[in-house]
Amino acid sequence: MHFFRRCWPLLVFGMMSVFWGNFGQSFFVSWYGASFQESLDLTAMSYGTAYSMATLSSGLLLMWLGAAIDRISLRWFVTFSALGLFAATLMLWQVRSFFMLVVSLFLLRFFGQGLLPHTAVTTMTREFSINRGKATSIATTGVPMGEIILPSLAVVLISMVGWQNSWLVVGLSVPLLYLPCALWLLSLSQQKRYAEDVRTSNKKSHRSVSVQGSRRTMLKDHRFWLALPAILAAPFIVTGVFIHQGFFLPEMGWSVSLFAKCFVFYGCAHWLSSMYSGALVDRFSGVQLLKFYPLPMVLGLLVPAMTSGVWVAYMLMISLGISIGTSSPIIGALWVEVYGTEHLGAIRALITSLVVISTSASPILFGFLIDSGISGQSLFMWLALYVFIAVMLSLFSFSVKQGR
Repeated sequence: MHFFRRCWPLLVFGMMSVFWGNFGQSFFVSWYGASFQESLDLTAMSYGTAYSMATLSSGLLLMWLGAAIDRISLRWFVTFSALGLFAATLMLWQVRSFFMLVVSLFLLRFFGQGLLPHTAVTTMTREFSINRGKATSIATTGVPMGEIILPSLAVVLISMVGWQNSWLVVGLSVPLLYLPCALWLLSLSQQKRYAEDVRTSNKKSHRSVSVQGSRRTMLKDHRFWLALPAILAAPFIVTGVFIHQGFFLPEMGWSVSLFAKCFVFYGCAHWLSSMYSGALVDRFSGVQLLKFYPLPMVLGLLVPAMTSGVWVAYMLMISLGISIGTSSPIIGALWVEVYGTEHLGAIRALITSLVVISTSASPILFGFLIDSGISGQSLFMWLALYVFIAVMLSLFSFSVKQGR
């Protein structure tokens, strides 16, 4: 398409940054859990504690340091984030103790799950206007690409060079491949011929704002608090379900191989819905679409709450993939439409931090409910009720008239 051909340097930069950030995502790190426990002689609880401590700490720090993208040159911010990820992989290559594992996972989660995607999405939403939704959706396709490619890569690397040396291989890809390519793409994107061509659109700027809101403005805004449960719903639930799949599979009568097949459908749904929702954001707005994005998740959670079967597993994973895929373009555009771009980095840093904190909370909450004897179907029903209430609250949050 014309948009991608013209603006490809910045779009590819965003996609690469999100893709390399996958090395800090749970779906990739989970392949090393057993190795961490065996090599360091850790119990499952000890490893879970280390992971939760690292995730929570990274989320809290991101709230402060992520705002620096508003004040620091993008090239320097990208370099700092990339070198931080490189340092995390080097520590995991040489990890020898519980304390070192916690520090390594903290750096991995902070720079991988946190700063690199934060940098990519903030750049997309700030640099593009009429194509903001498409730009965000293209960049965030780095996540489903990682979900499809990286687990197999982890298995191959571990079998070939061992789990610790595999982290060295992953780490070397950062300074040797990602960072030089990212800086080159950013240099290209500064050329006028690669800038967004707003003349090709006759759209009105329905997403412009007259007031440039800050993080303090957002926190004082009651509309934000009404929208927050819906914003956190998808990452909170998806993380909890994935981490505790060992409970859900026997409860629902699903096999491990079946659930592995469902992940392919999850990744495809994630990818396709992200691309489609980006176009919808550009046609309508993030404010208009916010109330709709969690609806597939309500249906997907209600079905396993009321029935069972192989087809239910596929429907659950597809619905979760759709909601996760649509969330990034819609929510990413929302903040620009309501609060502007002047303090966008600080606002997005706070939101990303809250998302990270929610993903550290759901495994603990789910674990408490599971230990208390809740059934799988009952847990799905409670989750569906939570999402439904979140949707109802979002109806009274941001409106198109208010968001202008």
